[in-house]
Amino acid sequence: MDPKRLPQHIAIIMDGNGRWAKEHGLPRAEGHRRGSETIENIVQVATDMGIRYLTFYAFSEENWNRPSEEVSALMSLLRHYLAAKREKMINEGVRFTTIGDVKSLLPELQEEIRITKDATKNCNKLTLIVALSYGARQEMCRAVKKIIADKTQDVTPEIISKTLDTAGIPDPDLLIRTSGEYRISNFLLWQLAYTELYFTETLWPDFSKEELIRAIEEYQKRERRFGLISEQIKDSPPL
Repeated sequence: MDPKRLPQHIAIIMDGNGRWAKEHGLPRAEGHRRGSETIENIVQVATDMGIRYLTFYAFSEENWNRPSEEVSALMSLLRHYLAAKREKMINEGVRFTTIGDVKSLLPELQEEIRITKDATKNCNKLTLIVALSYGARQEMCRAVKKIIADKTQDVTPEIISKTLDTAGIPDPDLLIRTSGEYRISNFLLWQLAYTELYFTETLWPDFSKEELIRAIEEYQKRERRFGLISEQIKDSPPL
């Protein structure tokens, strides 16, 4: 791995918690708990590497349709994670923020999110973005409504980008999806236009530092042309 050619922003679709639990004869909630440990580990590894932005797809709009007990367990787990790891985020220089319809979450979880955002707002080593009650199509609808409300006449890609939940955050350079699924699942559809995609059979609770390094090494082998041809970019700066 070339430390000079790291992706600036890595987005991760964490998949396989339920299957991991089933394989180990455990309840699904335990799979999610073990998955939260993997999040902590990967945040630490990414921070140490010098990754600037890390986005986790934690809970989608569609996930509200899951069994109520599983949804409750996920929300409780997130509250616990924020309360337990807030001090560590501050000490490690990790700024916490969210994308998605956070207002649809329980008030007590919204409060933990607000406290954590405020407590880490001056951290500048890594920005941790958690997608909660998030759907890319829904995000685009919110953006369109805002553009209409603002009576914007000249709608450009730049205007749309500034209106999305991710305003001010660079588009992901690398997307990782675990558990052997090969789809985007309504995640960052606008932002992934030129993102490199990496899929692994590894279930999220088993995702490790070594797996992250493999994904980055694969990313570094690729030539990102952004619509150009190789000859046009051969003298361009590194990724």
